[in-house]
Amino acid sequence: MTSQPLNRRGFLTRVAALGLTTALGTTLAPHLARAEWNKAAFDGKSTADAMKALGASGTADSADVQILASDIAENGAVVPVQAVSKVPGTTRIAILVDKNPSTLAALFDVGPDMVADVTTRIKMGQTSNVTVLVEAGGKYFTATKEIKVTLGGCGG
Repeated sequence: MTSQPLNRRGFLTRVAALGLTTALGTTLAPHLARAEWNKAAFDGKSTADAMKALGASGTADSADVQILASDIAENGAVVPVQAVSKVPGTTRIAILVDKNPSTLAALFDVGPDMVADVTTRIKMGQTSNVTVLVEAGGKYFTATKEIKVTLGGCGG
């Protein structure tokens, strides 16, 4: 096999590919390396178990924590939930579903330059209270809302 001379277009394509690979490697790799998994919290079978595993004690209801979700979910397999924290210094947002087999449905770490506003879709097996737990400054704040489910999503 003979090597052909590299033309300008081929050279620029290779340089761009190398630059993109380097950029992706340096921006994504540190975030992937810092990923943590709180197995005990996700394995919790009750809200109290999950909160204990998250280190939450002495929680207080707060008007600065909001749950934006429909009162009735037609399909429990896909329930859109938005959690908003206006508590200054929010570092973590957790979404818990009381009557799910695994109570902790989602856990988000919030960086200092991020808006404490997350949206996700969760599964709900039946009508249940959904609690949003916010950690800010070493303190814990909550808001709770009942969401009625007409068709269960956890195998129901």
